[in-house]
Amino acid sequence: MSDIQKYSILVAGGSGSRMGSAVPKQFLLLKDKPILVHTIERFLELTDNQIILVLPAAEIEYWNREIITQKAGESLLKDLHRIKVVEGGASRFQSVRNGLGAIPAEKGLVAIHDGVRPIISLEIIRKSFEEALNHKAVVVSVLLKDSARVVDDNGGNKAIDRSRIRLMQTPQTFDLELIKAAFVTEEQSFFTDDASVVEHYGFPVKLIEGDYQNIKITTPEDLKIAEAFLT
Repeated sequence: MSDIQKYSILVAGGSGSRMGSAVPKQFLLLKDKPILVHTIERFLELTDNQIILVLPAAEIEYWNREIITQKAGESLLKDLHRIKVVEGGASRFQSVRNGLGAIPAEKGLVAIHDGVRPIISLEIIRKSFEEALNHKAVVVSVLLKDSARVVDDNGGNKAIDRSRIRLMQTPQTFDLELIKAAFVTEEQSFFTDDASVVEHYGFPVKLIEGDYQNIKITTPEDLKIAEAFLT
């Protein structure tokens, strides 16, 4: 796979509202390092990988002023040339589309990952690219642990077979030509992730095994769990 060009779009557009913080959650410290820096470092471990970092326009200055100059760390700074910062849009869909637009190539593979999923393993990143080379659309997922019920429009509910349910994670990794074509469409309310965009385009998605530690940090409780995983 070394001759296949690889890109990773890291989408970091969340606010700190649910964290009770004025600082955007991707910049909150996790083990004395911003959450987003942990995430970037994981993807930089794959040496033949170009990173597109998508940030809200208002946070690009913060990234340059606070993160790069004070909190980045040596491992990130030495590979800064492999990171291209792109302005995000009003939604995740628009942010990913902006990230795709910053990739000049038409051939290759691209992994799309939440910037606040810092405990992603290099093994899963590699596996995602390998599977995408053969299947073109690959999503990391895990089994549902708890029992589940579906609620109807009248407030009734019934049990469903949890073995048939998968919880989606990132990275979601695609053939570059395919994902660019899929994102030409207009944004729809049912686009819950990048896989749903590709599915809408008419291409099937392959699920591969994820990791329960690959959590998305959204609340203060998530931050404590992530700290425990890194201990």
